[in-house]
Amino acid sequence: MAALWRLAPRLLTLRICRSIGHKTDELLKNELVQRHIKRVIDEQKCISSRLESGQVPESDRRGLNLRLVEVSKIVKAFEKTQLAFRELTEIQTLIHNTRAEDQQMLLLLREEHEELIRRTEKLNKELIETLVPADDLDSRSVILEVAAGRTTGGDICQQFTREIFDMYQGFASYKHWDFELFNYTPADYGGVHHAAVRISGGSVYRWLKFEGGTHRVQRIPEVGLSSRMQRIHTGTMTVIVLPQPRDVDIHIASKDLRIDTFRSRGAGGQSVNTTDSAVRIVHLPTGASELVSRYRCV
Repeated sequence: MAALWRLAPRLLTLRICRSIGHKTDELLKNELVQRHIKRVIDEQKCISSRLESGQVPESDRRGLNLRLVEVSKIVKAFEKTQLAFRELTEIQTLIHNTRAEDQQMLLLLREEHEELIRRTEKLNKELIETLVPADDLDSRSVILEVAAGRTTGGDICQQFTREIFDMYQGFASYKHWDFELFNYTPADYGGVHHAAVRISGGSVYRWLKFEGGTHRVQRIPEVGLSSRMQRIHTGTMTVIVLPQPRDVDIHIASKDLRIDTFRSRGAGGQSVNTTDSAVRIVHLPTGASELVSRYRCV
C-alpha cells in the first residue's frame, strides 16, 4: 500500500498526459482539420511550382516566398506526426507478433512503444500550434506591471505580488529575454506594492499575453495577530501585460492640413494679443486639431 501511495502522483501525471494526448489526437482526426491540412499541402505544392517556373513577377515573388515559409512549417510538422504514427504502428505490430515467452524482447518493445507515444503526443501538440494563426502582436516586447490589492489582504497581497514578480523575472531569465526595470516600490516585510518592467526578446507577447488579470491568494500571514492565531487571509494582486508599439513613419500631406492664425487671448504682455500669434493646425480627414497660443510668434 505504501509503495502504491508513493506512485500515486506519477500515475496521476501519466493519466493526465494520456488524456491530453487523446484529445489532441481526436482534434487532428477531425474532418475539418484534415481538410484544412490537405488544403495547406496543396497550397505549398502550388506555390513551389509557381516559384520554380520562373514566371512569377518580381512584385509577387516576395509575398509568395513569405507564404511558402508559413505553409512549409505546417507541412513539415504534419509529416513528422505521420512518420511518428507509422513508427508507432510498426512497434504495435511487432509487440502483437512477438511470442509471450520472449520476455526480454517484449520489455524492450514496450519501452520503445511508451517513448513513441510520448513523442507522438508532443508532435501532435506542435502541429496544433502551427495550425493556429499567429497574432500580429506575438513578436512584440511587452510592458508588464504587477500591483498588490489595495482593499484586502494587506501584507500577504504584497508578498504574493513580490513572488509573482520574481516568477516573471525568473521566466525571462530562462527565456534569455531582456528584463528592464522601470519601477519597483517595496513594501514592509519583503513585499512589493507595485513594479513595472519592459521585457523584450523573441515572441515575448506570445508567451505572456494571457497572463493579465487578477490573481487571488489565501494564506496565513507571517506576522501579526492572525499569524499567531493561524487565521487564513484572502488577498489579490493584478498583472497587466501591454504589447509595445513599434516606431512607424507617418506621412501627412500638406493638402490635408488647414493652418489658421489669429490673435491670442490674454493680458497683452509683449504683444501677445496685438498680433496674429495664435496658430491652429487642423487635419482635415480626421478633424484632429492642435492649438498653440502661449508664446508670441516672431
